[in-house]
Amino acid sequence: MNLNQITIPSIDLSVSIKFYQMIGLNLIVDAQPHYARFECMDGNSTFSIHLVEELPNGNGIWVYFECENIDETVNDLMQKGIVFDEMPNDKSWLWREARLRDPDNNQIILYYAGKNRLNPPWRLN
Repeated sequence: MNLNQITIPSIDLSVSIKFYQMIGLNLIVDAQPHYARFECMDGNSTFSIHLVEELPNGNGIWVYFECENIDETVNDLMQKGIVFDEMPNDKSWLWREARLRDPDNNQIILYYAGKNRLNPPWRLN
């Protein structure tokens, strides 16, 4: 089994589309006002947003996008006006992460894990 796509809710697709294009995703389906799909920068996964009348309560959805040059990517995005809640830093789970929020308050985590993504020292056999 392979993960094909993740779909998250949005109150305003036009605003969300601009945001996700700004962070580097490639818009491949534009069915506004109800749906949009993006191609991820690397790999074969897609990411989509769909219109909802109301966003979920709580912490929202957490979406992780892996990028090798996280510090450079964050600097480039800051130059475009993207605001980060947490700048790149090393985590105890052996990933380097930076955090921000999309226009619908979903948490977006840019990270680099290298070999530790699939093979952390605590991986089960």
